[in-house]
Amino acid sequence: MEAQHLHSWQMTPDQAKTVQREVAVMVCRRNEFEAVRLVAGVDISAPNAEGLAQAAVVVLSYPELAPVERKVVTKEVTFPYVPGLLSFRESPLIIAACEELEATPDLILVDGQGIAHPRRLGLASHLGLLWDRPTIGCAKSRLCGEHKIVPPEPGSYAEITDNGEVIGAVLRTKAGVAPLYISIGHKVDLETAVSWVLRCCCGQRLPEPTRLAHLAASGHLEAPKPINTQAQMRLGI
Repeated sequence: MEAQHLHSWQMTPDQAKTVQREVAVMVCRRNEFEAVRLVAGVDISAPNAEGLAQAAVVVLSYPELAPVERKVVTKEVTFPYVPGLLSFRESPLIIAACEELEATPDLILVDGQGIAHPRRLGLASHLGLLWDRPTIGCAKSRLCGEHKIVPPEPGSYAEITDNGEVIGAVLRTKAGVAPLYISIGHKVDLETAVSWVLRCCCGQRLPEPTRLAHLAASGHLEAPKPINTQAQMRLGI
């Protein structure tokens, strides 16, 4: 899965903020996908003392949510840590992992923000544009905006608003645990994004694609077993 070249990765934080404002207008906030047979999750580890991090992508079949493919790459993180500029720090590594995939996912869940971002271009939206694929932001914490208290029942959610604009939803995926912050990445609307996160949660707080990607990035996920021939024929791989 190759990424488009929208801009250089060699820039200052101020230049990166300008790129975010310019590119954010390209994000598609409506559904532009149909059948989902393969859903992927992406995540990245924290850099080690040498500045190296592991980026992982895990592809699952849908609706079984059975692992189909996993790729992990180790590369140097070159962009500084700046709040709101996570995509410039993490995207090059995630893209490198996804370039090794044989399967092409129909939908990608990203451990990060989509448009729930001060400049409306978080990691999920940035990656969605680079791949021109439907993406959903599934963050563990809020970056910006305000919301009401979310009821305790799984499936409950409240809209996140910023300057009068709805930018995401804080979603209770499991009783007794902290909610997730869901937002449009690219080529999906908010209601559909919430629905797909719930479909992929499997009784856990995190959706299965990003949960497994997190484990893979941290080196705690075994390689998936080959899927059977019948499943391969159905998935076209």
